[in-house]
Amino acid sequence: MPESPTTSEPDKGIRTDLPHTARIWNYWLGGKDNYVVDQKVGEEIRRLHPGIGEYARADRQFLQRAVRYLVTECGIRQFLDIGTGLPTADNTHEVAQRLAPEARVVYVDNDPTVLAHAAALLTSSPEGRTSYLDEDLRNADTILAQAGKLLDLSRPVALVLLGVVMFIEDDEEARGIVRRLMDGLPTGSHLVLSHTITRADMPDVDAAVAFWNEHGTPRLAQRPPGTVAGFFEGLQLLEPGVVSCNRWHPAPALGDEPVEEVAMFGGVARKQ
Repeated sequence: MPESPTTSEPDKGIRTDLPHTARIWNYWLGGKDNYVVDQKVGEEIRRLHPGIGEYARADRQFLQRAVRYLVTECGIRQFLDIGTGLPTADNTHEVAQRLAPEARVVYVDNDPTVLAHAAALLTSSPEGRTSYLDEDLRNADTILAQAGKLLDLSRPVALVLLGVVMFIEDDEEARGIVRRLMDGLPTGSHLVLSHTITRADMPDVDAAVAFWNEHGTPRLAQRPPGTVAGFFEGLQLLEPGVVSCNRWHPAPALGDEPVEEVAMFGGVARKQ
């Protein structure tokens, strides 16, 4: 059964006059949970970098493939998804519980727009559990303590950090957050992480990021693929490593087609 969200006024603090990443991401995915200001900024970023919509789709499909792989190939039944974003189709709990109805999922975000839609996330198979925490990524210890009320932290957990660490601009702080979270999880746990990259052959990405950091919130940091790979240091990185999200275990049988790389890279690794 679902747990109650940890907020009493989910609509408090929503700014409709400022663009926000969760709502722009929702707009690129074809969702309706966004405002005119988000659409305008989203379209300008698309003008600067026409392939940006592919990032959103590639990241979402990476999530679905990673969750499917972890459930079917690794036996994972618990997920801690931080930086949830606005709900769309095939959220973490839907993919996991479709394959393993007993799976448990804790979502974490601190965006008021996401909180306002928490009820849409708080659905579950009768056998499983789904819950939501209103918490900041930086508060790793609090997240682990609260998540431990639903998840059994003595058993493997998949930590999902898709497109969220990039909003921590300081490299050492970002690595430290990931380390603290993984340190709180047992052997056999997995890290699923994606991050926007900077690369010489993708110069229009830099322009899009610069525009976002001037007009949007929160600011984001691009990192080269090697630095993104550094988030998995000390873990057993699964094949094919840290790659363009649309090239991590593509599934032709599910409609995945060979496509050009996107500047959103991701990987999955196991804690030994």
